[in-house]
Amino acid sequence: MSKQRIAVYPGSFDPVTNGHLDVIRRAAGIFDKVIVGVGRNVGKAPLFTTEERVSLIQVAVSELQNVEVESFDGMLVAFAKQHGASVLVKGLRAISDFEYEFQMALANRHLDPTVETMFLMTSAEYQFLSSSIVKEMVRVGGDCSPLVPSVVMDALRRSFDVNTSQER
Repeated sequence: MSKQRIAVYPGSFDPVTNGHLDVIRRAAGIFDKVIVGVGRNVGKAPLFTTEERVSLIQVAVSELQNVEVESFDGMLVAFAKQHGASVLVKGLRAISDFEYEFQMALANRHLDPTVETMFLMTSAEYQFLSSSIVKEMVRVGGDCSPLVPSVVMDALRRSFDVNTSQER
């Protein structure tokens, strides 16, 4: 029996977008198992809690049988090794993403040379898309429903409705 090919796709996913889902679906077609690692970053103030982000992604990927979603903190390579993953999947939108992700890939290789990094370019229609753009669009009353799963759009509307009523 051959060894299972397991990859980790890490990120903050605050919130998950259709660009993220594009990368997840494509990675799921390459690997036997993909673990979406939702990072807890104490240095950031996310809109959604870690648990909410995990839940939103689980709903969004529910049709993908070989995708799991789990939160983590600490070193990414340790999380990958803990789950038997030998590859980190990183989505790239533009050259500016590459420079940062390349540095991170080299740092991760230094920490554990047995864990490789694989870059997947986002599909052209998502090259501009980021979680920050989505949040800003909704905050100012824009409709980003074509850019996120419906469960995320609902959560964004609830979140910003609550924030708006608290500011009054």
